[in-house]
Amino acid sequence: MSSDRPTATAPGVLTAPGRRPLSGLLAVLLLACAVLLGTGSVTPARAADATPATKATGASIAEALKTSPVYVDPAFAAAVTPAQQQQLAEQIAATGLPVKVVLVPLQKGDAFDGRAKAMAAVVQERLGQSPLIMITSDDYGSWLNGYEWPADNAHQARDAANAVALIKELKDAGLAAKIGRAIELIGTGKGTEVYKAEADRVDREHAARAQTEDHADSPSASSSATGPFAIVAVLVLALVIGSALLVRSRRKPRHTAFTFPDAVFAADRAADEAGLRRQAADEVLALGTALDGADGATTPGLSRALDAYDAAGRVLDRADGLPDLAGVLALAAEGRAALAAEPRLPLCFFDPRHGTAARRTTWRPLGRRDRVDVAVCTDCGQALKARRSPQVLAVRDHGRTVPYFEVPAERSLWAATGYGSLLSGPDDTLAARVGSGEFSRAATRRQAADHKD
Repeated sequence: MSSDRPTATAPGVLTAPGRRPLSGLLAVLLLACAVLLGTGSVTPARAADATPATKATGASIAEALKTSPVYVDPAFAAAVTPAQQQQLAEQIAATGLPVKVVLVPLQKGDAFDGRAKAMAAVVQERLGQSPLIMITSDDYGSWLNGYEWPADNAHQARDAANAVALIKELKDAGLAAKIGRAIELIGTGKGTEVYKAEADRVDREHAARAQTEDHADSPSASSSATGPFAIVAVLVLALVIGSALLVRSRRKPRHTAFTFPDAVFAADRAADEAGLRRQAADEVLALGTALDGADGATTPGLSRALDAYDAAGRVLDRADGLPDLAGVLALAAEGRAALAAEPRLPLCFFDPRHGTAARRTTWRPLGRRDRVDVAVCTDCGQALKARRSPQVLAVRDHGRTVPYFEVPAERSLWAATGYGSLLSGPDDTLAARVGSGEFSRAATRRQAADHKD
């Protein structure tokens, strides 16, 4: 009998050498779930189960949209003036399409729980209108979102809104101008075409910039201007703008294996941490229940599943934000995969909350020449195939919103492993890395970096 095989210590208590009894931790998790349940569900509100307050707010917006296709909350009045609203309404009328514009500031705890998607769904329901095209502010008010009913993408509303964020000449344009361009793209049916063209342009510019910087860093490039006049010129230039260069060098974007335009961060940036924490606790609880009923003699992966269960409990105890809680989901999935008779893929690389991956695919990030092999869910796989940006788990790092995999690997176990997609082999597991202290060390480095900032 293997020394790693669990032994029965009491009825219903399954343990292994050096491990705490499962039932004890199950009790703790049950208590945690009970406490969390008291906070109430805070998942994105669907139109069908929106709260009365949400419906009332959605109803007021819908009522206003019956007299004008452009609804602008007073908070956006300076960005889109009444005259500009009238111009947009006339532009919409000229398209002959059922386009509505809704600009509402969103924040956690409001009627829509800070979700542009929830707001759009409620307003559409209150309007009772389909077909319908809606342009809204996003969760943080920085970009535009495009929605369409029925969800057949006939007018490419989503791509039109995403394209606006990439068009170079609109970089410093006002919000009204950006909305006007989105309406134009929807009216001409060129949203996807322009989005792909702009994404290709960004790709080429990033690749050219990376190649230039690689050349500039090479020894041959650094030895070109060696004449005395060149040296004097460099010294004078350094004296004049040295401090400015120092500031810019500190702000220089970090180049990693993954780079994304900011426009792709529209997916769940206001995701609810309390809700995910409860889901993570439920997943660990479910894994523990499965382990209680497992037989070591017929379950070759039981030891690995126990490791994953133990690691998931540790990470849940120390979880600091969405990335760590998503890591708990990935560890629980790793444990379930170890118990399964057939191999299973890890959770979706781009966002573990999407669930178990449907397949693996190669992916080349914007601005990079190298490709990586990642596990993707069905939606993300379809987005990549259509040359759209997949929805990614976005995090805050050094004051910027970036995909989780843009965080330096030494500060994030999840960036280093892609939540399981980037592991090197069968013996390289998330649980093993947590067990070796990699999660704790990364958390310490991240906290030190945050404190330094």
